[in-house]
Amino acid sequence: MKPGGALDVTLADNTKFPARIVGKDVSNDLAVIRIEAPKERLSPIPFGKSEGLLVGQKVLVIGNPFGYERTLTTGIISATGRSIRAENQRIIENVIQTDAAINPGNSGGPLLNRTGEMIGINAQIASPSTGSAGIGFAIPSDTVKRVVGDLITYGYVRRPYVGIAQVQPMAAYPPGLARQLGITPGQGFMVIEVHRGSPAALAGIRGMSGQVQYRLGIYPVGGDILVAFQGKEISSPVEVATAIDHLKAGDKVTFTILRGNQRINVPITLGETTAEMQ
Repeated sequence: MKPGGALDVTLADNTKFPARIVGKDVSNDLAVIRIEAPKERLSPIPFGKSEGLLVGQKVLVIGNPFGYERTLTTGIISATGRSIRAENQRIIENVIQTDAAINPGNSGGPLLNRTGEMIGINAQIASPSTGSAGIGFAIPSDTVKRVVGDLITYGYVRRPYVGIAQVQPMAAYPPGLARQLGITPGQGFMVIEVHRGSPAALAGIRGMSGQVQYRLGIYPVGGDILVAFQGKEISSPVEVATAIDHLKAGDKVTFTILRGNQRINVPITLGETTAEMQ
């Protein structure tokens, strides 16, 4: 990649054309680029449906593993409905698992069904050696179709927005300190920061008000403690963020918080992300 996000794309006949990044979605490990090449030089791969795929179906993988251009490997769908983590720690859901050989250099290449339709985009492998171990993952084509319109039009994916910027797991607090604060040890996540003017702030969610020293550590205090989302206990803030990604701006959600000795249900109307939040 060149400075400023400019790219060169090499076609099969080794001709190069300039390209640029149109938009990216880190949460789904996807990006859209625009290549400055004549239309007749390009042959789009048709989209297939990733919904309804069956374990055992034959698939093909195309990529440039270890720099070996236009390499084809084959295999089957090993599992569907897998979850993997993106670079920003968001959970990517409904991922396709395949035993077709995927290695560094295959990322971004297509996962094809037997009729040549793209049913996924190769993304990651599970391997202690970074080489193929028969466990590769592809972002499903239905996810690609869902976000690509926003990437082309806006350069980012419009997502619902809460505005809770940072939390601290109460499991990190010593039990003695938690009890002093009137908190059940290990329960929930303390809100450290809330974005000003955000839906969470407008709903009255409070961030930390200070810090206390306890033995050898310093711990935030005074923030609301998130214990449940939509009535279900919060085990991971990332899982909550992923669940919110499937909603839309204007939807109403409910967080359950502990504030002092009170357990309070707080309704929040979701906002919408902007380009600056990406």
